[in-house]
Amino acid sequence: MRQLLNCSYAHVMFSVCLAVSTALQCHAQPPAHHRLDMTMVKPETVGFSTERLERMHSLIQQEVDQKQLAGAITILARHGKVIDYRTYGQRDMATGAAMSKDTIFRDYSMTKPVTGVAMMILYEEGKWLPSDPIAKYVPEFAHLKVFTGVDADGKMILVDPEHAPTMRELMSHSAGFSYGSGKTPVDAMYHDLKVMQSANLQEMIDKLVKIPLNYQPGKGWTYSVSMDIEGYIVEKLSGQTLPDFMRDHIFTPLGMKDAGFFVPEEKRARFATNYRDDPQGQLVPSATGAGVTDYPVQPLMPSGGGGLVSTAEDYYRFAQMLANGGELDGKRILAASTVKLMATNHLPDELLTGTFGIGQHIMRPGFGYGMNCAVVYDPPAANMPDGKGTFFWDGAAGTWFWVDPTNDVVFVAMIQRMTSPDNHSLQYRSHATVYQALVDPAK
Repeated sequence: MRQLLNCSYAHVMFSVCLAVSTALQCHAQPPAHHRLDMTMVKPETVGFSTERLERMHSLIQQEVDQKQLAGAITILARHGKVIDYRTYGQRDMATGAAMSKDTIFRDYSMTKPVTGVAMMILYEEGKWLPSDPIAKYVPEFAHLKVFTGVDADGKMILVDPEHAPTMRELMSHSAGFSYGSGKTPVDAMYHDLKVMQSANLQEMIDKLVKIPLNYQPGKGWTYSVSMDIEGYIVEKLSGQTLPDFMRDHIFTPLGMKDAGFFVPEEKRARFATNYRDDPQGQLVPSATGAGVTDYPVQPLMPSGGGGLVSTAEDYYRFAQMLANGGELDGKRILAASTVKLMATNHLPDELLTGTFGIGQHIMRPGFGYGMNCAVVYDPPAANMPDGKGTFFWDGAAGTWFWVDPTNDVVFVAMIQRMTSPDNHSLQYRSHATVYQALVDPAK
């Protein structure tokens, strides 16, 4: 009996030791890296229907066929595997040059999430906190006033802020800054002072000091120069120019070969023509904005709010890094917790009433704004098919992307058609055509 007990005891102890040894070996192994492979896999392997994805293709192709777009590129991935990567139409209608996967696009406001990542890199280095006053890093903002209306003589009534605008408010467009796109006297000052036509970022800050905030910090939401201010802060905290910081800390590690703030001569043949609607609704080449000469050289005032160019694949690499929790190809840009902080709604409920927004991006129940990106925190309430926690943004020429952490879906689309009534509609319709093709989310 004793021999039997001893054998049983020995067997149990051997099993325990084996289990512990196995666990230690597993623990000692380095974590698997998210290796990016642009080779397409069959959609069915990750729960999508090849047949139903044709609806998404038809949606984009119809826009091209009806001459609403010159061309487009779309990339769709799930679980880090590319399942759809397609070009449509032309990058230039005059020459007939076909859209190609190496075409370079103007990202415009899709620059904002990239600037957000630059800021979060510095956050991880302990260089700022969301609750810090902006003036801690931009002392010129220490005495900003708040616009509350006009008096009987038409002069602006200005008061002190109830609290100093914070970094979190800056990054969520709720600090009180503007682009000058509204109709208030404050917005008029943005145009009069030509804020976005400044010679450099310091001159931009010096102009903004003269302009009051549109409302008490945290009491409104206005699409604004906030991310351009962030670009200035990145330069101050890092000691590098914004282009150099992004190159060293984001573009080079992620293999974003063509991303930057200008298109060098040797790459200009790949630069897509930008279009707009003429009065008859026909596509015509878009004139460049005031002070813009179509990205020929590194700018003296790099715009953290809208200055980047990239290929679709460049931006996909950036988006997939975020989907992976901050890492790609063994290069960690951010911690997963930092990505979550950035991609979490930071607006209070009183701003999510449908009163504030831009285009079809309306801040409402279920749809808010994080740090440099919109966030769908309750899809049914927001009337959207995405998974909970989806975050995204777009650009003035119609580029758009989203990252859906619940379904592990990443989508990037690139077009070059300046803001029109169709751009945002196309973006939201693309969400519908992608998710109707996700027929087996459990895969």
